[in-house]
Amino acid sequence: MKKHILTAIRLTITCMIFFCGIYTFSIWSIAQATPHQGKGETITHQGKKYYTNIGQNFTQNKYFWSRPSAVNYNAAGSGGSNKGCSNPDYLKEVQSRIDTFLLKNPTIKKQEMPSDLVTASGSGLDPHISVRAAQIQVKRIAQTRKIQEQVIEQIIQSNIEKPLWGIFGTEKVNVLKLNLALEKI
Repeated sequence: MKKHILTAIRLTITCMIFFCGIYTFSIWSIAQATPHQGKGETITHQGKKYYTNIGQNFTQNKYFWSRPSAVNYNAAGSGGSNKGCSNPDYLKEVQSRIDTFLLKNPTIKKQEMPSDLVTASGSGLDPHISVRAAQIQVKRIAQTRKIQEQVIEQIIQSNIEKPLWGIFGTEKVNVLKLNLALEKI
């Protein structure tokens, strides 16, 4: 018994030194080598600071709409809804999002809608939408802002983020960056 207790105490002390000290310092050191020292990329617009790695809530017709959030865009409570795809409440919520989107974008058919416009991400804070999700919003934004669709298409094209190393993930666009670019027009 005494032999096992001493082994457990040594293992506990070793894990504390490694995970509380060495591992933490290693991750902190790697973060310091990134462009923003692990604090996330920020953009200041009209005196207000925005984090580009946290989703923002945009619902006005003159902006690109964000991906829905299960946590109401609250970074302190990141997480998904944990409701299954057969849950009646979840299905009602998704249908409501579809109906709202189709009402504001009458030229779009339900089958054309990318899922990222009506479903929340796992964190509920995804700042990106697919390129297709941005493209199907062009007509609405152009009509609301009274500008040519080609101008908005150009903004999308200039803000496309490629997959990591060209192979991991898909092309995407940051909604905050798109909307700030719209404001500069």
